[in-house]
Amino acid sequence: MRSRYSAYALGDMDYLRASWHPDTRPETLDAPDQADGRLVWLGLRVHSHRGTGEDTAEVEFTARYRIGGGSARRMHERSRFVRQGGRWYYLDAAELPGE
Repeated sequence: MRSRYSAYALGDMDYLRASWHPDTRPETLDAPDQADGRLVWLGLRVHSHRGTGEDTAEVEFTARYRIGGGSARRMHERSRFVRQGGRWYYLDAAELPGE
């Protein structure tokens, strides 16, 4: 989860695609509007993580960001991951209500 957050913060779309499971990965993945400085990631807080099976896990987190000069916003999600060939892949996420 932390590596994917870092990739979003840096705009590293290649890493995001490589770490996204092929069954759920979108055909195209556009970089967030960071080039002009409008989107700024402010931090990540991992609330919990748990194994849900031998090769599956969930991570609940809140990521904070700001667009332009606006107020900080929060994204609270539970993401699912699967391990294949010794590597973890992001599957999908469910948006959760605020903390």
